[in-house]
Amino acid sequence: MGAKILSGSEIAKEIREELKKEVEDLKNKGVIPGLATILIGSDPASQVYVGQKTKTCHNLGIFSDQYTLPAETNEEELLSLINKLNNDPKIDGILTQLPLPKQINELKVLNVISPEKDVDGFHPINVGKFFTVKDFNEMMEKNLFLPCTPHGIIEILKRSNLEISGKEAVVVGRSNIVGKPIAMLLLANNATVTVCHSKTSDLPAVCRRADILIAAIGKAKFVTADMVKEGSCVIDVGVNRTKDGLVGDVDFEKVTEVAGSITPVPGGVGPMTITMLMVNVVKSAKKRLI
Repeated sequence: MGAKILSGSEIAKEIREELKKEVEDLKNKGVIPGLATILIGSDPASQVYVGQKTKTCHNLGIFSDQYTLPAETNEEELLSLINKLNNDPKIDGILTQLPLPKQINELKVLNVISPEKDVDGFHPINVGKFFTVKDFNEMMEKNLFLPCTPHGIIEILKRSNLEISGKEAVVVGRSNIVGKPIAMLLLANNATVTVCHSKTSDLPAVCRRADILIAAIGKAKFVTADMVKEGSCVIDVGVNRTKDGLVGDVDFEKVTEVAGSITPVPGGVGPMTITMLMVNVVKSAKKRLI
């Protein structure tokens, strides 16, 4: 029969419709959510991402302020711009597109963005809050800025009516952007979680235990059918450019024959990332009403 395809595109569309109503409600109360994006240099992939974010803001009724700076911009100039945006009441979220040029310290930049406007959820204060709250519902009640891609994965699972509590989840990859935070979010939803990496002994055997398998390793078609438990849910976070076009970290065609459900690439996790960024921007704007 083949696996059920979990369309991130469709779920993202659903969430954006909900966001439109929230933005309209905020506007009726005199608040227009605002996002500032900063792009340094002319990296084509970064330009595409920033363009998508600006377009999404426009479609949702969110004010968007885009700054495109030359590649030779120095650290002091960038930090000065961020400080200006930190103090701008029209801006609820600040996003600096990564990677940054070599002359700029990425960590310093992420630390200078106000935690109240850190809609990526990368500031140490927000990371600390996220890692110390054990329960997902409590995270939502406290309006924490959850990391966008991991939060998007959880939304795909929940809105597809896939149970997380009590399930065995395996995360392949331990990055600060996806691997570690998705492990924490799965734990917060009461899954039993194993995080795998390049030093994991007998990786295929560990993956075969998973009811929920998350591939976030950055290697094209790395997860093969023999690594997947029959009937399991496979979430593919990878986006790899190959001569055959975009492919994920999962061998989609073969794994589809084994898994119970799977996200495609493109159209799976990708559309959720920008959508959850907008969720954080609206969340930030709501704090103006308190």
